[in-house]
Amino acid sequence: MTALDNSQLDLFHSIPGDFAVRDAQDLMTWPFFSLAKSKRVRPIDFKMGNVTINVEATPEHGMATIWDADILIWAASQIVEACDNGRPTSRLMATTPHEILRFTGRGTAKHHYDRLKAALDRLQSTTVATSIRQPNERRRHRFSWINEWKERLDVNGRPSGIELVLPDWFYSAVIDQALVLTIDRNYFRLTGGLERWLYRMVRKHGGYQKGGWSFDVAHLHLKSGALSPRKKFAYQLRQIVERQALPGYRLKIGIEAGRERLNFARIPEDPLDKAARIMGFAPVDKS
Repeated sequence: MTALDNSQLDLFHSIPGDFAVRDAQDLMTWPFFSLAKSKRVRPIDFKMGNVTINVEATPEHGMATIWDADILIWAASQIVEACDNGRPTSRLMATTPHEILRFTGRGTAKHHYDRLKAALDRLQSTTVATSIRQPNERRRHRFSWINEWKERLDVNGRPSGIELVLPDWFYSAVIDQALVLTIDRNYFRLTGGLERWLYRMVRKHGGYQKGGWSFDVAHLHLKSGALSPRKKFAYQLRQIVERQALPGYRLKIGIEAGRERLNFARIPEDPLDKAARIMGFAPVDKS
């Protein structure tokens, strides 16, 4: 993204405050991010049916992680909130690190700011090529999660925030709100990469269906893009089920036709508690 291209984009100033957390459905169901906290440089090379995904990292920064994707969740939430209120949006966004950190449940000490900048670097340096939402499966859309980002300075040369440019592939999906889902704010409290990925997968496929949904464990392993062997992946999955770690869902491991399957269903929720949870407040006291 060149300076000339940026000059053709209107600047969207982020909206302060707490509102619903939104996620792009394509990012919830396919292997786009590293699930490990250690640096990953090995590419993700995925193909299933007509879907192909190739994710490449640089040795300097490593691949963007599922924790880095919180910035994209923040951006999607901003854009949908603006659209819902009749405000114009843009791929060129201005905000402050404090606002992103607060929305995603992070601390605001210096090391949190440093980690945010490192996440922005990984998102910018990670490249993706995919057939998803392309008119022909042989075509690929290639992009970085953030085309570019920079720190803003005030007239006195002091830091006043950041600007970032989202890729058109991601922005187009968010603008089409049929491709966005609201997720539980407690998602940001999940500490494990696999349980974060699993929540997004479950939310995308399980949704609010009364009867729930199920997946073959081997199929989940493939879709996760994880580097761990399938046996270790299955073991980690069983640990998540034992902890019942995913907010809003009940998990169960079963055997069907000799194959291990993960079953999940939505836990019924009081409407007042649901509204409070989405907005990030404590459950309503009914005593």
